[in-house]
Amino acid sequence: MQRRDFLRLTVLAPLTALAARDRPPPSRAPIGRRLPDGRPHRFELSARQFLLDGEPFTIRSGEMHPIRIPSAYWRHRVRMAKAMGLNTVSLYLMWNALESEPGVFDLTTGRRDFARFIRMCMDEGMWVYLRPGPYVCGEWDFGGLPPYLLRHPHIRVRDRGDADYMAAVRRYIATIAPVIRPLLAANGGPVLMLQIENEYASFGRDPAYLELLRWLWRQHGIDGPFSVSDGLGPLRKAHTYLPGAALGLDGDTGFAAAQDLAGEMPVWMGEGYPGWLTHWGDAGFARGDFAGTLRKLLDQNRSFNIYVVHGGTNFGFGAGANANDDGSHFQPVITSYDYAAPIDERGAATPDYHVFRRMLAAHAGHALPAVPAPPQTVSFAAIVPVAHASLWDNLPDARRVRKPQGNELLFGQDHGMVLYRRRLRGGGELTLEGVHDYACVFLGGIHVDDISRVVHAALHTGHRVMLPARDGEAWLEILVDSFGHVGYGHDMTDRKGIVGEIRLNGMVLEEWEAVGLPLDREWLDGLRPLHQPPTRAGVFFRAALHLDKTGDCYLDLTGWDKGYLWVNGRLLGRYWRIGPQQRLFCPGSWLHAGDNEVLVFDTHRTTPAPIRCAATLHG
Repeated sequence: MQRRDFLRLTVLAPLTALAARDRPPPSRAPIGRRLPDGRPHRFELSARQFLLDGEPFTIRSGEMHPIRIPSAYWRHRVRMAKAMGLNTVSLYLMWNALESEPGVFDLTTGRRDFARFIRMCMDEGMWVYLRPGPYVCGEWDFGGLPPYLLRHPHIRVRDRGDADYMAAVRRYIATIAPVIRPLLAANGGPVLMLQIENEYASFGRDPAYLELLRWLWRQHGIDGPFSVSDGLGPLRKAHTYLPGAALGLDGDTGFAAAQDLAGEMPVWMGEGYPGWLTHWGDAGFARGDFAGTLRKLLDQNRSFNIYVVHGGTNFGFGAGANANDDGSHFQPVITSYDYAAPIDERGAATPDYHVFRRMLAAHAGHALPAVPAPPQTVSFAAIVPVAHASLWDNLPDARRVRKPQGNELLFGQDHGMVLYRRRLRGGGELTLEGVHDYACVFLGGIHVDDISRVVHAALHTGHRVMLPARDGEAWLEILVDSFGHVGYGHDMTDRKGIVGEIRLNGMVLEEWEAVGLPLDREWLDGLRPLHQPPTRAGVFFRAALHLDKTGDCYLDLTGWDKGYLWVNGRLLGRYWRIGPQQRLFCPGSWLHAGDNEVLVFDTHRTTPAPIRCAATLHG
């Protein structure tokens, strides 16, 4: 089943009466570096409940991810969560956003400075539930694992028996643990609890892997408390509960049955879903209905974490993908991670927000803060970019290979595109296996066909293209674009490019040239401009967006086909005509008064379309 499908079936199931209605109300202990007498706070797992400074404590948490939120808006989003009536912020750390290459870490710039975000939560009077992975899922590229792992031909991720994987995990924990340690409640910070891995029962059956991860944290001075989070069904089947950890149920409400697994450890709702994720090609944006479940959780004074209270945006190459265990039914996630969350993509309160706020206020025992106003918006007249550069005039040097392989193995390239080409005589039936994820086929510079791993459901078994007959030799060129790496299930060696064989009339074609196109800043800065109008698709278009003042907006690309959008050098994300998303969120903090550079790469267009301003994600 797809990620959390089984959870969606149970999220509104009746809650058991196990959660004690007699529990005291949530603790209102002050959040700060020390208690008034100078002692640090003490958070414990005891007698089937959470204790804060020796008193029962109910976690009322909402999840948001700093990597999905412009850092200028972090404080606003935390204040929105507090004003809704929550007392805790939960967050994933996306390992691959922190370590771009083996040993190359960035923990301090922009949206990567998670320690600053956590301290900001404390400043705003919020506790923190930290979920650092190493694997997180989260509909993020490769589930948060660094794609450089896929450069190892035989890598087995989430496996303590794979030396390459575990060496990387050890390096990751050793690097971030010293940053996390002073942020723990026991050391004067706001972090109550750390999660070990994520939804491991849905993937593996080795409890010793979870034990090893806990041991690694302890080796680096972090002694918990720890939690695990999963669905009740997979936990029962895989027997991978980690003894001594709090047990978070993802969507499930079978608390009594889960307590049988957890013994005296607390059981809570580790993820409760107010909405859902959306994939490219879905009929519309996902919706949810969490009010009934939230009411029961509050009535029973059950701890919970709303996943997500604010989703944000899969900026850059952040969006992940889902697939069946054999790689079929590929479902890439759209750029927006709005998730139908109570705080929408640009930070505004939705109708659900106000419903949840009223319910939480009734159980708070104190007045809630006023709801912060959303950031300012800006509007502008439609702009029409002009053709700026052709991909075909800017190809890096080719590498000769016997057979096509994935980007990661060929170039150490994590995202972007790759071009496979060779000289070919004649035509006939071309069969391509393992196209990951979208290919444009050209013969002699003429577009022949497109192949989509999303549209063509059986693509992993081969897709056929008829090449027209022609006299003499011509270049066969296959330009392959990628979506995010699969981040859930057992097919997690999702290398990009062409990972199978290519045949012409049944004969395997060998001896190719391969060209890596990373779409990174260095390559884009070196684009050689066009000197005449383009005649072949694969064009970069550029425009100057002039603003007298700045504010949030959505750039509406209805009328464009498929590609990428940058503003002032920042990759906002992907767009695709199949929808449902046609508008990309542009934070006002990434704009400036005067001219702002807009750069579009479209896979199919040779002429531009207007880019219009919109105030919201939806039509």
